[in-house]
Amino acid sequence: MRPDQRTQQRDFLLEITRAITAQLDLSEVLRRVLHASLVMLAGRVGVVALGDKQDNRFSLRAYSGISADDVPELNAKLQELMNPQDEEGFSRDFLNKKLREMADLIDPRLAQSIAMPLVFARKPLGLLIVFRSYQTAITPEDLDTLQSFADQAAIAVNNAQLYGEINQERQRLEAILNNSGDGVFILQPDLRFQQVNRAFERMTGWRQEDSVGRPKSDIIVWHALECRDIEDALDAGWARDSSGRPDALYVEGDLLRRDGIKISIGITYAPMLTEDGRLESIIANVRDISNFRKAQEMQSVFISTVHHELRTPIAIIKGYASTLGRDDVEWDNAVIRENMAIIEDEADRLTNLVEDLLTASKIQAARELRLNLADIDLRAIAARSVERLEGQTGHAIVLSFPEDFPVIPGDEIRLRQVIENLLTNAIKYSPEDKTITVGGRFTEKSVTVFVRDEGAGIPKDQIDKVYERFYRVDDKLTSRAQGAGLGLYLVKAIVDAHGGEISAKSQIGSGSTFFFTLPRD
Repeated sequence: MRPDQRTQQRDFLLEITRAITAQLDLSEVLRRVLHASLVMLAGRVGVVALGDKQDNRFSLRAYSGISADDVPELNAKLQELMNPQDEEGFSRDFLNKKLREMADLIDPRLAQSIAMPLVFARKPLGLLIVFRSYQTAITPEDLDTLQSFADQAAIAVNNAQLYGEINQERQRLEAILNNSGDGVFILQPDLRFQQVNRAFERMTGWRQEDSVGRPKSDIIVWHALECRDIEDALDAGWARDSSGRPDALYVEGDLLRRDGIKISIGITYAPMLTEDGRLESIIANVRDISNFRKAQEMQSVFISTVHHELRTPIAIIKGYASTLGRDDVEWDNAVIRENMAIIEDEADRLTNLVEDLLTASKIQAARELRLNLADIDLRAIAARSVERLEGQTGHAIVLSFPEDFPVIPGDEIRLRQVIENLLTNAIKYSPEDKTITVGGRFTEKSVTVFVRDEGAGIPKDQIDKVYERFYRVDDKLTSRAQGAGLGLYLVKAIVDAHGGEISAKSQIGSGSTFFFTLPRD
């Protein structure tokens, strides 16, 4: 090669290596490497193979001058080349033999092949192979030039792979961040917002574009805070664990959303430090605990209510029993019967409450209700329930079932519980001079039972909530009624277990009607 040709080749090499190393897209880097190799070596066919980090297999990632149909067979040959199974190993003869097989597979007229390993930091990244239509000698100077190019190409491939991995990891983290159910925001060391995820936007009403760059105090506005916030922690210095690493800080309170609505949240702050211990950023996880707090409040109310509901009949039973047992008074039969009837009523009330509590506990523990199915007559069950409850109330209870109301498969004890809970509910929330109606209708496929009262009614925004465990309607008209908030929860659980549906219609001041529908077979 003449000196001017060598100089021209080196200038070309410098130009293309600059172009290659300026790229971080792996596909574009491989395309440029392959194109430059074919130009430098006057090649007709070229391939670039890269190794897979997962299974250490090599496969074609870029090629020119070959058909896509040949790629699978070339990959198989390439695997034999990169992982020899015989004693020849990576000998020159073995290499030439495999390159000849690859050339014959592509086009038997290919006369010469040149293979350049792509190695970075002693780590094999892949292989660059150029096939030519003619045979010519390659000088040591040519090999040095080609090796220099291969080294530059390896650097470019390595950088592009690293960039791809980093970009993939960034996309993965962004996907996790944006699809997390919890809100997440990132603060700069000066407590200005750097990033928020979609859950945080939904939770607080603050969008990414509106929050970035704003002080934390503009966005995290506390209505009530139960402990110190991040500002105090930074002033006092982060608490650290036994190994010297900074502990996460948890704060909890009521937050004012951007629209002024109050929600209960818990925030966990985690500091991100540089190697020399400086604060780089703060990652905060935000969880909406409104439902948790509501459940806690409901549980507290439930415990208080159950305590009262249990004590009241027990106190009445004990009081009347003590009165009847006095030695200094002789009671006539009418007084004894009256007092015993009161004791019996309160014992029934206590039994029903305990039965509801046990049933609710079983549902929560097993997540399902076991049924003892048999043919049952809901009309007869309703009649017995009305007869039992009429003696305990001043309400008029009317039965309204057709004479031919059909028998259905069901659990008699559980469905009696449904009807009696609905009737008891109607009695609680209706004035004594009003009428309660229990009746039914049927079709070829189902039966429907309803309980109608003329009481206070249920607000529309609370109708769907009355089936929740421990829930009681929050209304002045109903607040004086006793109960643990379990009746309708159990009614729905039992009806669901039978494969049925329950619904309600209500109007404030005019009463409510509850319907449950069960299949006939």
